[in-house]
Amino acid sequence: MTAEQEGDGGMRIVYIHQYYCNPRMTGGIRSYEQARRLVARGHEVHVITTDITPGKRSLGWRQTDDDGVRVHWFSVPYSNNMSYARRLRAFAEFMALAAAKAAGLKADLVFATSTPLTVAVPGIIAARLRRVPFVFEVRDLWPEVPIEMGALRNPVLRGLAGALANLAYRNAAEVVALSPGMAAGVTARRPGTSTTVIPNAADLDLFEVRPEAVRRFRDEHRWLGDRPLIVYTGALGAVNGVDYLVRAALRMRDIDPDVQVLIVGHGKEWEDTRQLAAGHGLLDASVHMWEKVPKADLPVILGAATMSTSFVRPIPALWENSANKFFDALAASRPIAINYGGWQSELLRETGAGLVLDPYDADAAAGLLAGHVRDEPWLKQAREAAHRLAVEQFSRDLLFARFEAVLNRAAATGRRGRAAARAALSEQS
Repeated sequence: MTAEQEGDGGMRIVYIHQYYCNPRMTGGIRSYEQARRLVARGHEVHVITTDITPGKRSLGWRQTDDDGVRVHWFSVPYSNNMSYARRLRAFAEFMALAAAKAAGLKADLVFATSTPLTVAVPGIIAARLRRVPFVFEVRDLWPEVPIEMGALRNPVLRGLAGALANLAYRNAAEVVALSPGMAAGVTARRPGTSTTVIPNAADLDLFEVRPEAVRRFRDEHRWLGDRPLIVYTGALGAVNGVDYLVRAALRMRDIDPDVQVLIVGHGKEWEDTRQLAAGHGLLDASVHMWEKVPKADLPVILGAATMSTSFVRPIPALWENSANKFFDALAASRPIAINYGGWQSELLRETGAGLVLDPYDADAAAGLLAGHVRDEPWLKQAREAAHRLAVEQFSRDLLFARFEAVLNRAAATGRRGRAAARAALSEQS
């Protein structure tokens, strides 16, 4: 461990993430894993987040303990089924609440992770009031992604979103980006911004599943048995286009009717995807759809999978994503098929850990998928390649060390700045 990583002892860190999840919840656990590791390293961490439990709306903050992480929750309803205007209202509400909460907590450093981009505001306010460094994490490029998707058409809103991004990058001691493309987007908007790439991670311990658990899972679902299984786990939102998998399944029914598809998730397009499968006579025959499940339930599902998948609409701005499902597949040593370009497609082509599908041709994708789910030599080498990637490049512990180094570096810079300011004041007096 370097002196830079060790820093000068434990810090008090205010960690702002509007949609924080732990393994008992549905969603990515990046913030939970990073925060609990910070605590184990001697830091004090306060997470500020929202409770989006459906039908639950109570005023006031409540606090819980997640493996030593102090999590502060405020109920702000949100779902992918909301209109764009209603989502913006939820973002603004949390922005105001989090700013007040963060400002009242002692801190040596303030960290905020998007999306939404509005979480930068309470982070900047708290950091300025406490005169401590602010570190900002970019999970999606805003406003570039919603503009390219056509979701942000109003020129005034585009201008405001761009100004907010500039504000976040200008005030950040460092920016953490989840992919090389996101880092390039940050520096393109604000050249010279100190940026470190730390993608999502493979939770190897979480996805280590005993063979008997996998066998039991397959036996309990009579439609599965020993048949090949292709899974999709995650959001069914406008960016994902999971209908692509249903259309591929329609063609696979003709090629190899035994291939089963399992879609596990939630989102605005869940019902449309379900109706598409039902309309083609696939639902509960070769395509099965389950509502979202806690993160802790995913390992056995992926353990039973022959292949996992990740999809986005054919929009280049979405290619730079760092989807949890990609790294979950690596952690589970499962090949992954994706239908987009960018850094993940390059990785799969270089290592052989999965397939890159044509983003427009679901029939061609069906042929590739059906041709590989029974190719045992290919599956074996792809599983081994996925495991190597998980261990050598994307393990949670490996990437956490890089993350903590960023925070320690920012804190050390802040300490030097405050010391210089005090020395200057002393000289003047």
